[in-house]
Amino acid sequence: MGPRENSPYFKYKNGLDPQLIRLGSLTLGYANPRLEEPYNHADILEAESSKLMTIDDREQCFILISNKMSGSSLGGLNKGPNSIVIGLCQSQLFSVTTAPELQSALSHILSLITKARNGYPHMDMIVFPEYMLHGLSMCTEDSILCSLDGPEVSALKLRCAEAKIWGCFSIMERNTLLPSAPWNTGIVINSSGELVNYYRKMHPWVPVEPWYPGNQGIPVFKGPRGVPMAHIICHDGQFPEMAHEAAYKGAEILLRTAGYTSPIKNSWEITNRSNAFCNLMWTCSVALAGSDGTFNSMGEAMFCNPEGEIVRKGDGVADEIFACGIDIRDVGEKRQHWGVENNLYQFGHRGYTAVEGGAGDCPYSYMQDLVAGKYKQVEEEKVLVTDGTSCGFEKPTAAYTVD
Repeated sequence: MGPRENSPYFKYKNGLDPQLIRLGSLTLGYANPRLEEPYNHADILEAESSKLMTIDDREQCFILISNKMSGSSLGGLNKGPNSIVIGLCQSQLFSVTTAPELQSALSHILSLITKARNGYPHMDMIVFPEYMLHGLSMCTEDSILCSLDGPEVSALKLRCAEAKIWGCFSIMERNTLLPSAPWNTGIVINSSGELVNYYRKMHPWVPVEPWYPGNQGIPVFKGPRGVPMAHIICHDGQFPEMAHEAAYKGAEILLRTAGYTSPIKNSWEITNRSNAFCNLMWTCSVALAGSDGTFNSMGEAMFCNPEGEIVRKGDGVADEIFACGIDIRDVGEKRQHWGVENNLYQFGHRGYTAVEGGAGDCPYSYMQDLVAGKYKQVEEEKVLVTDGTSCGFEKPTAAYTVD
């Protein structure tokens, strides 16, 4: 918890209360009001690198209370020694129903990887939207499905290695459990061309999407410079439990890729910001952009810092790349030092001011019921379920299984 003016918790040797220091409208911190000379700019810069900086000269004490580390580094054009640069590419929405169309989309994505490297020399990772190869046709024909050992993934690995850049990608993957319901898969490839993360979308956007629900949870992987990351896809991000699970497992940056169209813009922003703030993590989110002649995707690349603030935001321009520098110390320091609104910790330690260690039980009936396999909301029988038959899919008969 940062100090406040006239706070009884922060006093100096001379018994005086802290004096608020501002630079324009920016709160820099507090200093000993007995200081006679102007504040030294170098001291302020030094203090910005630490949660608590004490300067003994002239009995001056400086305490930083606003250490957001939230600048975008001029949209990723710069990179400091403690930061990484992530790019979000609003790639063009294509109509893909045939193998040649799939190959054309793949060639386009490969060219955008090269564009990212050439346009942003400091970029560590480029993130592409859901459906970057397959468009929004929801076609499940085997001729346009991918496999991890197939030519599409091999081409992505090679281009990442050639460009020396990490990449987050989307494929519709063959499913041996139920061939008629492919996996909606997210993969991350490192700058050496190695697969480092594999994720199956947990919450397909029903009733429109025919994909099998993901059954392997949310993995956390080490991204550039070892930063813990997780990847979720589109509709996943509308469930706060998804971001919470990723953060609980250590993710400090949450990548969210989507094929959303413009009606979702408002909820997209709300959830990107709340997922960041409620879990003290960065969220980096991007959707397809442009039109395939039928649908119009929204783009809306967005970087949100752990305080839920939008640091950098995109538009609707297809193939535009938006980048942001992220300080790799930011999340760890906040999760370690914050007292107020350290919600990831406080969720499992309720009321620790009153009881030692806080309450660690599970008072949430929906969680208890879900674990017991009896999740049922109040008046669930009244819900008018619109199933996939409304979108031309056959009524399902297979039960959910885990491979």
